[in-house]
Amino acid sequence: MTPKQPLDLTTLENFHLSLKKIIMEFQIARGEIFLRVIAILLLVLTACLVAFDTQTKVVFLTIEKKVTYKDVEALKILLYVSSSAAGYNLLQLCKHSCSSIGSYDMCMVWINLLLDQIAVYLTFATNTALFQAALFALTGSDAFQWLKVCNKFTRFCEQIAGAILCCFVASILMAMISIISAYRVFRMYSPKRFLRLKGK
Repeated sequence: MTPKQPLDLTTLENFHLSLKKIIMEFQIARGEIFLRVIAILLLVLTACLVAFDTQTKVVFLTIEKKVTYKDVEALKILLYVSSSAAGYNLLQLCKHSCSSIGSYDMCMVWINLLLDQIAVYLTFATNTALFQAALFALTGSDAFQWLKVCNKFTRFCEQIAGAILCCFVASILMAMISIISAYRVFRMYSPKRFLRLKGK
């Protein structure tokens, strides 16, 4: 029998560092999956609140007015954008379940970063535009001679306010996902040389 060689200290340190790296990658992946699932739920809730929001009121004597999301263009756009963003995040979840942790292609991480940022910006911009329209519906505008619509259709406005809040929270979560994607991109570059990949 040959005597066992003592473990080298540098080998042990390298093993410890690689183990820490694997654990950190696992925690980041788990956090990203959690954020994506919550964002999907909030985006689906936003789409449902907008799509199923209707209210009928008597406007004048026997004349009834029914309001739906189709009456406001910003609501239609929010419905399409929130549904698309939920679908995109669901596809990203499917991609995570098929790929192994820590294996990232340079081209794919850049595409993921760009798509994540597009999803965040579109969702946030659409929701902000709807928020502006909702403020006009709530307060009216004397300069434009717009009436306060929310005085008549209170339940409709309250449900839209809930949708706006859900979409803003989903936008914040998707911004956090975008930060994780940016981390994945920039960790591949050398910290000492400008725009050089690690190991080159």
